[in-house]
Amino acid sequence: MFFILGISISVFLLFLLLIKKDKSSADKILLIWLVLLSIHQFYHFQFIRGEVNKFPHLLGIDFCMPIIHGVLLYFYAMEITQQQLKNKWKYLLHFIPAISLILFAIPFYSLSGAEKIVAMENGGQDYLWYVIYQNVVTFLSGVIYSILTLLLIRKHQKNIQEKFSNTDEKELQWLKYLSIGLGIIWFIVIFSNDTTIIFSGVVVFVLFIGFFGINQMNIFQTNSVAPINLEVPKNEKVEKTMPLSSATKRYAKSGLTKEMAEKIYSNLNQLMDEESLFNDNDITLTELAKRLDVHSNHLSQVINEKEEKNFYNYINSLRIKEFIKLASLPENKKFTLLSLAYDCGFNSKSTFNKHFKENTGKTPTAYFKS
Repeated sequence: MFFILGISISVFLLFLLLIKKDKSSADKILLIWLVLLSIHQFYHFQFIRGEVNKFPHLLGIDFCMPIIHGVLLYFYAMEITQQQLKNKWKYLLHFIPAISLILFAIPFYSLSGAEKIVAMENGGQDYLWYVIYQNVVTFLSGVIYSILTLLLIRKHQKNIQEKFSNTDEKELQWLKYLSIGLGIIWFIVIFSNDTTIIFSGVVVFVLFIGFFGINQMNIFQTNSVAPINLEVPKNEKVEKTMPLSSATKRYAKSGLTKEMAEKIYSNLNQLMDEESLFNDNDITLTELAKRLDVHSNHLSQVINEKEEKNFYNYINSLRIKEFIKLASLPENKKFTLLSLAYDCGFNSKSTFNKHFKENTGKTPTAYFKS
């Protein structure tokens, strides 16, 4: 019954993606992955019931499937964070381990139906070298792709802090949890050869996808965020004078001069003092750059170098200063601290508490009691 639940959830999620309009590349990858998950679970369910033996030529079709799960998760993460490979043909290299499992299994696939059944019933003793190779490649692939996906998400979270002042709905935490979940499954593989336990983990993993998909709708309403480009486009006209001697390698090609940086920084401070744009909880680097009539990459560089913070931390530090100012006024004692925090541009209590602690070293309650 448990496996039927996993299969049903996979098919249901597959249906949701099929009827979704204007599918992105990430959606199409997830669609393929859910098809594979559905087939893999259904095949295993029929295998433990002994039904596959009625169609012995289907035995072994799942040899490479575990590896492909990790690859597709990684591809999905690359698409949703827009950190794709520059050379598309390199995507094929990720399938080499899976292809090798198929090629090395040709002697098994060449057996008659009856011989395949015997080989499977004796635990693959006649193909022990292949079983060892499959286990090693499958485990390494699973762990490596889980780690690679987590690194992609970490890079994405860092990228969005260069563009957005509130990142709560853009951090792809659900994808991080899925990556960790897949990694846990591979660690289960280390300590247990019982496929029932392993596939129970797979069912839980599918339920995880269903939970995030249905409750948060992030999976079925993809929100991709492009990483910020820190070089000025070639057709962008900039003043060609000596750049800042202290400019980091990161901004080596930005073309920003010392005079330009000082002017941008002065205008930025004036604009923030006069209009308190940080109170807008959706303010972005691009919008702020338009208000200052400068290139967003130049503004990002100025904030990084003058404030020694990225855009995200810069805006939220201003919000904390404004919050302390408001919360200290006697006429605002009738308001809760959280309501004042929302007025200053924060979207959530957790984000507010995090930045307050980072900027003051204390919790809001402890700060105002001291």
